[in-house]
Amino acid sequence: LPDFKRVRAGAGRFRGLRCIHTHLGGERLTQDDLTDLALLRLDAMVAVLVDDHGLPDRIDYASLQPPDDSGETVTRHDPVAPSRLDFDFLEWIEELEARFGEAQKGIAVEGKGERAVLVCVQLGNDAFADERCDEMRELARTAGLQIVDVVRQRRPRPDPRYLVGPGKLKDLVTRAWQRGATLVLFDRDLTPGQLRAITDTVEARIVDRTQLILDIFAQNARTKEAKLQVELAQQKYRLPRLAGQSEGMSRLQGGIGGRGPGETKLETDRRRVRDRITHLERSLKEVTRQRETRRARRKSEGLPV
Repeated sequence: LPDFKRVRAGAGRFRGLRCIHTHLGGERLTQDDLTDLALLRLDAMVAVLVDDHGLPDRIDYASLQPPDDSGETVTRHDPVAPSRLDFDFLEWIEELEARFGEAQKGIAVEGKGERAVLVCVQLGNDAFADERCDEMRELARTAGLQIVDVVRQRRPRPDPRYLVGPGKLKDLVTRAWQRGATLVLFDRDLTPGQLRAITDTVEARIVDRTQLILDIFAQNARTKEAKLQVELAQQKYRLPRLAGQSEGMSRLQGGIGGRGPGETKLETDRRRVRDRITHLERSLKEVTRQRETRRARRKSEGLPV
């Protein structure tokens, strides 16, 4: 399927897409079908089951539902003959989306800002895992975020691709959408590769521990020098974590001597960040020089310190 992560995105909304396919062996919807239904936020997952003569026999379909007490997020409907599948699909979907929207509004939250899901990962026999998770809650509150859910996982070692396991990542995608979260916080720092891999799967923005702390510093920076220092730290942290885009996002050049792939968006972004880092470092040196000049003037005039 093409990448349509931003198609019809919105709180409580489905994709506006149905996946209708055929199971030639007569088997019902598989676990992979149901996983794709949840991960891709489809309106419905439908399997047309055929009989021994290759003719349509039954329709097996499933849809999403707000999580119940057991945490179940998918409704499996009873298979029916194609001729008996007769209802207003648009009306059915609108009613489901309305239920999801009401469920999201009713979730108890901490704070009044952007909704976020916190991911806490305990590696090995980490005795401070709970303390670090509690600390991230406080950091999130300081940054003005609402924590709408906490996802925990205990692992002997971090997954090199996602930090958490692939199964837990799928669960995270579903829970973030169900709770209307636009941000996912990790209580550990992510490598550039992990950040890119998670971003490809999760629609919400991904923020790790260091990024959150830098954001708090940025919110509280008051002097010109402080603002420059924080932005410089943010840009240096961001540079190796820039995610590349497809060749379709390339900046192409035309004309004699200018033909070729040009500069990809990733290369353009990296160049802009490097230019910004150079500008910030130059500005910081100028602020430092001005401060030293004022200090020397105060000292020469004998002002008390």
